[in-house]
Amino acid sequence: MSSWANMTTGARIKHLRGSDLTQQGLAEAAGVSLALVQKAEQDRGELSVGSLLKLANAFNTDVGTILGQQAPRRGMTRTDRAALRRLSDAVHESALGAWEGIDDPSSVAELARARDLAWSAFWSSNTADISTYASKVLMEGQVRYESATGSEREQVGLILASTYRVAASCSNGFGLRDLALSALTSAKHHAKEVDDPIMTALLESTLSWIYLRGAKTARSQAVAERAALAVEPSFRKADRPRLIAYGRLMISAAVAASRREDETGAADYISQAHAAAARLGSDEKLWGTAFGPTAAKTEAVGIHVALKNYGKALKLANQKGMSDIPAQMSKVARNRYKLDIALAQCAAGLYDQAADVLIEVGLDAPEWVRHQALPGVIGQRIAKVSTAKVRHISNVIGVPLIA
Repeated sequence: MSSWANMTTGARIKHLRGSDLTQQGLAEAAGVSLALVQKAEQDRGELSVGSLLKLANAFNTDVGTILGQQAPRRGMTRTDRAALRRLSDAVHESALGAWEGIDDPSSVAELARARDLAWSAFWSSNTADISTYASKVLMEGQVRYESATGSEREQVGLILASTYRVAASCSNGFGLRDLALSALTSAKHHAKEVDDPIMTALLESTLSWIYLRGAKTARSQAVAERAALAVEPSFRKADRPRLIAYGRLMISAAVAASRREDETGAADYISQAHAAAARLGSDEKLWGTAFGPTAAKTEAVGIHVALKNYGKALKLANQKGMSDIPAQMSKVARNRYKLDIALAQCAAGLYDQAADVLIEVGLDAPEWVRHQALPGVIGQRIAKVSTAKVRHISNVIGVPLIA
C-alpha cells in the first residue's frame, strides 16, 4: 500500500471502511446517505466539514486521518467500532445527565457485579462486553447516585469511579486519548466526592498510563510518583489496599522512567514495588487492579527490555518458577509479558523462539495484537532475518505485521 498521505481521500475512506463494513453500513453508522459514501470513495465532489466529522466519528478516528494528515492505527473490526461508539455515548451522556427513561436502575449489588464483569472483560480483551457492562453501570449508576444518600451514595460513587476508569483504560488501549481523558475526568469527580484516597491513587495510575501511551514519559513518571507519595504506606503496618495502590504506582513510575532511559530511577521504583509486593505476600485485585509478587516480577522483565538490558531480562524470565507465571495472569497482562520476552529474544538472536511467541500471542488475542505497537516491532526485527517467516506468522494469526 502506498503511503497514507499519498492516497486520495476516497482511497483512505475505503481503506478505513475495510472489508467487514459495507458502504451502506458506513452510511448508517455515520448518518449520511449511501450516495454520499459512494461519491466520497470515488473522489467525486468535495466533502463538507460536517460530512467529514460524521465519517470520522463512524470510524472512531478524526478528520486529520481521513484527510491524510496522520496515518491511522491498524483498523478496528466492526464489532470493536460499534462497542467503542456505545462506550463513548455512555461516558459522555452519563456525565452530562442524559439518562432520561431509566426509571428502575439496578441495585448497588447489581451495579457492583456489572462493574466487576466490565473489568474482567477488559483483562480478557473483550471490547464488546466492556461496553455492555460499563454502559449499564454508567447510565443506571448515575440515576441511582443522584437519588442516593449516606453510605449508599458513597458505594455507588466508588462503583461509578471504577467503571469510568475501565472505560478510560479500554479507550486508551485503542489510542482514543480524548475519550480516555473524558472518562477519567468523570472518575476523578466521583472519587473526590466520596473522598477515597485509594481510588484517587488508582485513577492517577491510569492517568500515568494515558500519558505513557501518548509518549509523555516525563509527565507519566511525575504523576505516578506524586500519587505514590500521597498514599505511601508504613511497611510495618500497612493496609492491603494501600499496598496495592502504592505498588501499582511504583510500577507505573518505573515503566515511565525506563522509557526515558533513566535506569537508576527505574531501579529505585521497581525496588519499591518489590518491597510492597513482598509485604502484601500474595497476588490480589482491587477495583480491577492486580498487584503482588507476579506483577512485580513480570514488570521487572519489561522494564529491563525497555532499558535494552535484554540479557538481564531473559535471565529474569528464565529464573526458577517464572515459566509458570503466565498461567496466573490475565490474558492482556500475560500477552504483554510474552511480547517483552519475544523482543528480548530478538535482541539475543533467538528469532525462531521469538516467532513462536509471536504466534502464540497472536492466536491467543488477535484483536488485542492489532492495536499494539510491539508485535509490529518484533515482526520487523524478525523480517531482517526472514521476511517469509514474518509473512507466515501474519497468515497464521490473521494480523498484518509488515507492509
